[in-house]
Amino acid sequence: MNSKPFVSTRSNQEAYVILALVAFGVFIAADDLTVISTMLPQMIFDFEIPLPSGLDDASWIVSSYLITHVVAMPLLGRISDIYGRRRLFMGCMFIFAVGSLLVAQATTLPFLIFARVVQAIGGGGVVPVAMAVVGDVFPPGRRAYALGLLGAVDTLGWIIGPLYGAFWVRYFTWQWQFYINIPISLLAMAGAWRLLADLDRKRTQPMVSLDWGGAALLSAALIAINVGLARSGGQAATGPTFDFSAAAAVMPTWQKTAAYMVIGGLALGIFIWLEQRLTNPLVDMRMFRAINFAIACLINFAIGFVLIIAMVAVPLFVNAILAEGATIEEFIKSAALESGQVLSALTGAMAVASIGGGWLATRFGYRLPTVGGLLLIGVGFFGMNTWTEAVTSAAMALHLATAGLGFGLVIAPVGAAAINAVAAEVRGVASGIVIILRLMGMSLGLSSLTAWGLHRFDVLSAPYSVAEIGQHIEALTAQILNEMFLASAIIAILMIAGAFFLRLNDQEMELSQRS
Repeated sequence: MNSKPFVSTRSNQEAYVILALVAFGVFIAADDLTVISTMLPQMIFDFEIPLPSGLDDASWIVSSYLITHVVAMPLLGRISDIYGRRRLFMGCMFIFAVGSLLVAQATTLPFLIFARVVQAIGGGGVVPVAMAVVGDVFPPGRRAYALGLLGAVDTLGWIIGPLYGAFWVRYFTWQWQFYINIPISLLAMAGAWRLLADLDRKRTQPMVSLDWGGAALLSAALIAINVGLARSGGQAATGPTFDFSAAAAVMPTWQKTAAYMVIGGLALGIFIWLEQRLTNPLVDMRMFRAINFAIACLINFAIGFVLIIAMVAVPLFVNAILAEGATIEEFIKSAALESGQVLSALTGAMAVASIGGGWLATRFGYRLPTVGGLLLIGVGFFGMNTWTEAVTSAAMALHLATAGLGFGLVIAPVGAAAINAVAAEVRGVASGIVIILRLMGMSLGLSSLTAWGLHRFDVLSAPYSVAEIGQHIEALTAQILNEMFLASAIIAILMIAGAFFLRLNDQEMELSQRS
């Protein structure tokens, strides 16, 4: 960077007003990430997507949003470092509003997926800009607590998302949830215009320095890997084909899966190689030399993987086992509302614990809340592994709340550890990368859940006739989801080993003790 790092002269009160503004934008984007979880059954019904063969196609309503988030975050984080926070925050909110309008107007699945991509460009940019603004206006000693508040608002969006989506599905239509985003986004833009003026200074780097090639390679890698996972789900899986030759049309499923995974691996390898040689890369690989940054990214990837398992698998469990209705439409509306209520135990606990995680990180360092949070996640998912058709609502709430407390405790410490490990002038990029790995984990977790579920359904249902499968669908669903819950618990426990290496440096420790 040719310009000096920006140092805010805001008072403590002004800093928290700015935090409230950017947190408002983060809340809107977070809401639209999870609102789909309870709307998806209604969307599948409205767009006449066949099941189970169309499950992979339907999953791209979520996956397209996640993948676009992953690519948009570092790119827009870099642009905010160069051109200022206010311009990017307002621009992202505008794009998000346009995407929301397109989603509400969608009449076909391909157009809906396209609209979700547009929406994700805006939503994906809001998060790193908001985290960078926090880094600009709060001193290091108070940054972890401020990030904890931002994380709490983010998880509050996750709380509202499933319930909010269920509300619109139950009493109105899912389209109106996206229409309401438009005036809300305009309100956030107006606030940014007034409050973020001194953060809108222009740096000296030209636009040409942006790494568009890296963005293309990362996109190709993520799409290929996700498609490969989708195609590995067994006979019931179709997924996006992307088969452009006669040879591909007759290629066995395992060969197609291998081909996509190889393409994705090569694209990812070239991306990493290229990023180490560019002056202004999309992802500065030198950041990973800092142990706190590297560990925070690894933990975020694992957290994303297991979090999406809960956010998607729990509604599936409710739909298959708990929901009731005399007609298909009544069944879908009942399932949406009940799924939102069940998930609120997870996301509600996340919101509460996010604030505590930030405070603990400020007082005692990153290690304690991160280790404790990962342990709670593991315990919660081990409990979810015991769910059967006879599970009680109280048991589900207990297990989900335990996991939610763990997720909340981890958010602020790993975010602060990563951002405080890099230079001030690249906070925008770093804050994007902090969440990128979580979203990559969510994307791959969703693809893995879909592939594993379809594969295991083929295996477990093989002994039954078509007429008999309906009699065993509840037990089959519970067993398949239990296996994914168990895998998630193991992943969380394994991450504890890495969390023990998180530490405050001497300067941060001194500042935290003074605060």
